[in-house]
Amino acid sequence: MDPKELKIKDFSYHLPEEKIAQHPLKERDKSKLLIYKNGQITETIFNKISNLVNENDAFIFNDTKVIHARILFQKESGAKIEIMCLEPINPAEAVLSFTQTESCEWAALIGNNKKWKEGILNKTFLINNTEVTLIAERKKQYLDSFIVKFSWNGNFAFADVIYHAGLLPLPPYMNREADEEDENRYQTIYAKFEGSVAAPTAGLHFTKQVFEKLLKKNINVDYVTLHVGAGTFKPVKAERMANHLMHEENVVIEKKLLHTLLKTVENKANIIVVGTTSLRTIESLYWFGVKLIENKNNWDNINSLEISQWEPYETTKNLPSKKEVLNNIMKWMEFKKINSIAGNTQIIIAPPYKIKIADVLITNFHQPESTLLLLVSAFVGEDWKDLYYYALNNNFRFLSYGDSSILFRD
Repeated sequence: MDPKELKIKDFSYHLPEEKIAQHPLKERDKSKLLIYKNGQITETIFNKISNLVNENDAFIFNDTKVIHARILFQKESGAKIEIMCLEPINPAEAVLSFTQTESCEWAALIGNNKKWKEGILNKTFLINNTEVTLIAERKKQYLDSFIVKFSWNGNFAFADVIYHAGLLPLPPYMNREADEEDENRYQTIYAKFEGSVAAPTAGLHFTKQVFEKLLKKNINVDYVTLHVGAGTFKPVKAERMANHLMHEENVVIEKKLLHTLLKTVENKANIIVVGTTSLRTIESLYWFGVKLIENKNNWDNINSLEISQWEPYETTKNLPSKKEVLNNIMKWMEFKKINSIAGNTQIIIAPPYKIKIADVLITNFHQPESTLLLLVSAFVGEDWKDLYYYALNNNFRFLSYGDSSILFRD
């Protein structure tokens, strides 16, 4: 079937409100873990995940870090305006935006926008006992959001400014304000590069002890960086997927990851991706490699990874192996004399998409009628219904702070 013809209502199920985890468990790695392997469903506790994998397997994590993306302002009239930062616009790379010391521009959602008809907003707070005033100026509409220019005094990096001025953006279905516990628990323990407005939640279950067990088993560990956008929570309102605009997210991939993936393929071991964001990143990497092969005489003009929503479904003939793709990306990086790849992906993974690089997916349980549920369906097929039926009937907790699953492809 053409994925554009998929009807989102076919990817629905009843999710009772009491099944949605509002708070994390006391211990990260004590969550339940559903196991799907060879068409069979079993369960265990997450801290025993090392028993399910083999020597030389590779775990691929997303090391993005959630920022304090919600900034609340109050006008002199008393009206409250909320600016929800989505992605950097000028400069467009997150790492550059967070190092700015005077101003930067972000795409943002604006809560109570009707009350902000003109003028600027300002907010004063302290950084290291220095009074800082953050000024927000709405510039123009950008897709379904606005471009907002931020400027501030004190010569502080924007990373410090947004940390002190903003709040952690919990998912809307939690319907509560972030508290002190969330500051720690809504980040993975390996979070490194700031830029996400939502956590890569499959990684929230990992602890130092789980990592130690994996490393003792000679498991390889590596990272991608995909900055998760608010689009991950965007409901699919279109009846057919052809009319749904997939959100675009910023990715960074280091050369070291290419070595890890190639080594794992050569060892005939499993590539285990932690989370839908990691899966979207390495599958985008595959299609970038295909693009390099198809344009092997034009490498001078290819400078970044850019994958559009439907691109994988338009390139279907004579597809190369993952080893061939990975080797070509390595050659391109050597040609470019670079050690990392940056860019954007808008890839939508939905049936009948065939997974190209990943063998195993670790992921939480997702909302009905979401693009994340489409991704799970592409990974395990129609059995997704059995997985979710089992989870609902066996006291699994759902969504961001919920329990986990490990899904093995046939």
